[in-house]
Amino acid sequence: MQACATDQWKDSPTGPVPPAMDGFFLRRRSALPAYRHAVDDFIFYSESLPGHFRQRDAASLVVPMIISFDAPFAIALGRAPQPDECFGTFAAGLFAGPAVIDSFGASACIQVNFTPQGARRFFGLPMHELTGQLVPLDALLGDSADRLRQRLGEETDWQRRLDLAEAFVYRRLDERAAPSPAVHRALQRLHVSEGTVRISDIAGELDWSRKHLAQRFREEIGLSPKTVARMMRFHSVLRLARAGTPRWADIAAECAYADQAHLVREFVAFAGETPSDWQARLV
Repeated sequence: MQACATDQWKDSPTGPVPPAMDGFFLRRRSALPAYRHAVDDFIFYSESLPGHFRQRDAASLVVPMIISFDAPFAIALGRAPQPDECFGTFAAGLFAGPAVIDSFGASACIQVNFTPQGARRFFGLPMHELTGQLVPLDALLGDSADRLRQRLGEETDWQRRLDLAEAFVYRRLDERAAPSPAVHRALQRLHVSEGTVRISDIAGELDWSRKHLAQRFREEIGLSPKTVARMMRFHSVLRLARAGTPRWADIAAECAYADQAHLVREFVAFAGETPSDWQARLV
């Protein structure tokens, strides 16, 4: 684990701020069609403006792998990080809550966003071993993680860096067995219903017990089917809220929450803030 630049751990008068548009560079590349079942996208990110910046990510349905070749990030799950909670090159399993990420104007990395089953295939381990964890990449990939980080650090062109990351990921995926078709079908049912289908109905369609379905999800996804369904429904809320000025009671009804209070409780659980606080941050 790398050390954070603690001498830069200074808040602005109003606390850490989001990265300024003119102080960071981000480029996103979608995975090739043949690999989109396993990888959502590849991202190049770099900062060039000193400061203390904070990003708050609501509970995500992707499994990120970060390869840093400059200053590390300070990261904590479900709360603000401390100065010694620094991570450079690592992977993070699913977590049913927010992640808070601090940086100090000198971070640069490639981020690979895996689907949960894609991460299961890529890392070759039960996904519950990553759930709610930030794990150094060398503990998962051995020396190949350090070699990849060195190659990315030596390269100066961001497109070439993405090329190198893509080639590494696709090669490793090609060497490993495909994920369970049955669990993939279960995930698709949850996705199509936006998390509202009954878990017992999915289990019945697969001729599995609910207990067996939960065990398979723990192995291949890292969370229970019910938790994944809740997260998918929460992401439907975010999608609708971003589409215009949100009317939370209407969104609660459309997303099949019992009432607006139910939606607020789920929002706080997954985003770490109320819907109104989240909306205020976007203004």
